[in-house]
Amino acid sequence: MPTATHEQNLLKGAAFLVAGFAVIPLMDVGAKDLGGQGYAPVLVAWARFTLSALVLSPVLLRRGAMRQMTGPGAKMQIFRAVMLASATVLFFSALVSMPIADALAVYFVYPFLITLLAPWVLGEQVGIRRFMAVLIGFSGSLLIIRPGFQEVPTGVYYVLAAAVCFALFNLLTRRLTGMSDPWLTVFYQSIVGSAVLTPFIIPYFQLPDARSMGLICMMIFAAVIGHWLLIKAYEQAPASLLAPFGYFEMVSAVIFGFLWFGDFPDTFTWLGIAVIVSTGIYISLREHKRNQMLRARPDPQI
Repeated sequence: MPTATHEQNLLKGAAFLVAGFAVIPLMDVGAKDLGGQGYAPVLVAWARFTLSALVLSPVLLRRGAMRQMTGPGAKMQIFRAVMLASATVLFFSALVSMPIADALAVYFVYPFLITLLAPWVLGEQVGIRRFMAVLIGFSGSLLIIRPGFQEVPTGVYYVLAAAVCFALFNLLTRRLTGMSDPWLTVFYQSIVGSAVLTPFIIPYFQLPDARSMGLICMMIFAAVIGHWLLIKAYEQAPASLLAPFGYFEMVSAVIFGFLWFGDFPDTFTWLGIAVIVSTGIYISLREHKRNQMLRARPDPQI
């Protein structure tokens, strides 16, 4: 039976998570605006990772977490960071030709990909109900893309590739849980992302003007503060309980997309979003129930 403290922690966690996802789409707004000005997506992603690393360095030094950089899980941290850098560049590339809400809605197939990949990466079993929910969730993305009924934007392929990378990123995040300081994990993804992307920005490098620099600063604010809020959320409550609140990111993406660019999803996109969100929430609740059952099992007698 849930205690009052448990419920308070869940409310705090949900509040932190919603606040985080209210801020994070500002990063996509900045990336889309900069892409429209002719800045290469890889350059925008590089700036986001590089400046985030600079901002986070004093935090890591103060916490003494830098000493853990070569500790357990270092290779996994690097591969995880490469997956995030790849997902970021691919998603920013998609935003050049797609509205933010549409791109994010397709991107949210990544929880279904996590479910499909979990048996191989985490050794988890996926039951028939979760598997059917995954298929229904993918049908929601088809409502948004509508292949055969309209020309599929090139950005869709970028988003789907980004979703695969982000699913692997999340699976590796689960593997790393409890192995290192959460702030170190965020710093790792910033410094490795910057290092990996540096060779690719050389042909596209240009100094930003004042407005563009303001957009980049907004992106850094969204990245650092947004991820700090997510870390605080997951300190309060289990990820499986908080997962449904993550879909608030779509709400804030629609709001920012409309206010900044005048984009608003059409009827089919709303239907697709509804299917993806409902099946995603179902999967997260099934996962939470499964975790509860596993914890309730008595220890084997020796």
